[in-house]
Amino acid sequence: MIDILDFSLDDEKFQRILRRGDFHSSEIRERVEEIISAVRDKGDDALCEFSERFDGVKLTPDQLVVKPEEFTEAQKLVSDEFLTSVTLARVNIRRFHEYQRRASYQHEDGDGVKLAKRVVPLQSAGIYCPAGSAPLFSTMIMCTVPAQIAGVEHICATVSPDKNGKIDPHILTVAKMLDIDNVYRIGGAHAIAAMAYGTESVKPVNKIVGPGGPYVNMAKRLVFGACGIDSLAGPSEIVIVADKNAKARYIAADLMSQLEHGSGHESGVVLTDSRDLAAGIKIELEKQLKQLSRSENIVKAIENFGAVYLCKDLYEAIDASNLIAPEHLEIIAENQDDLLNEVINAGAVFMGEYSSEPVGDYFAGTNHVLPTAGAARFMSSLSVYDFVKDISVIRYTKERLERSGRHIIKMAELEGLTAHANAIKVRMES
Repeated sequence: MIDILDFSLDDEKFQRILRRGDFHSSEIRERVEEIISAVRDKGDDALCEFSERFDGVKLTPDQLVVKPEEFTEAQKLVSDEFLTSVTLARVNIRRFHEYQRRASYQHEDGDGVKLAKRVVPLQSAGIYCPAGSAPLFSTMIMCTVPAQIAGVEHICATVSPDKNGKIDPHILTVAKMLDIDNVYRIGGAHAIAAMAYGTESVKPVNKIVGPGGPYVNMAKRLVFGACGIDSLAGPSEIVIVADKNAKARYIAADLMSQLEHGSGHESGVVLTDSRDLAAGIKIELEKQLKQLSRSENIVKAIENFGAVYLCKDLYEAIDASNLIAPEHLEIIAENQDDLLNEVINAGAVFMGEYSSEPVGDYFAGTNHVLPTAGAARFMSSLSVYDFVKDISVIRYTKERLERSGRHIIKMAELEGLTAHANAIKVRMES
């Protein structure tokens, strides 16, 4: 079911894995542009039209905002065990993200000059919470907690309804627990457009965060500028670097945990120096696959972007992983700390056989909104930093301008910006 291949940079499948993010077509762009334009022009009416077309549910404008009684009813439908689990997860996530708080600072530069940075929170944020193939209430927590720690005043969320116009009760319960201002019964590209530009029912936000499919990603790309976005999150992905002592059963399970989402573009790669482990992983995949509810999704993803590569050693394995720049990287090896020191590109690293990837998805406290499709080469996980901005403050004095003015004038004149130079000259002359 899964290919076991000798690692080579020229391997055709490895090259395909490196290009795994190249699936945004011009057709998707054109359709999303039409959706955004319609939402800007027609507001709530467009949202209702697209809800019927894409989600198969008829809504009226007054149904777009989830009503208070729906949250109350939702909480009756979830178990006490669920409430305990998400409460504990929220505590862990908040504790970890508290360390990311940033403070304003001021620098005394002599001559009475003061240079400063004011760190201020964004005023509003919108969370796109996926609910199509699975109700990702965990994403609601991961996106909301860092925004609240940053001090964002207004937070809303959009969630796709089911065919009956209902939203999964677990998502609504978590939204209520997090005190989210408004939950909107919309999903897809039209939800992104609504949060970016606003409608009669949806208030526009300063920044949109949260993962989604190709249409959502394209919408985020196109609305950037009207508001900020966190990233363009693609399908889930995992790389596992393992030595001969790793358990094939664990590796097969972790591999499939990231391949079940259903797009077929998810990727799962094992990099090892053990042929016996590779063979064991293949056996375990076939055995465990029979027990899983989304086996068809997993098989499709493995065919497209799944492989076990045999490397000459684990340092070559880490080099290969750095080229892939995976969303999730697991290292299960005796010398795992030495290998970690060689990791340059990864969204999150899971160390040892008990740090299974779902630990990070739900409970450890780190954020599971991570860079995908190679973006770990230049991006980090969602954090408190995504919800604040810096404002520079300059307090110059007459004494410093007398010392520095001629340099400023010279630089401005060399760039041909005489009005810039003049703004300094008129002060120097007086």
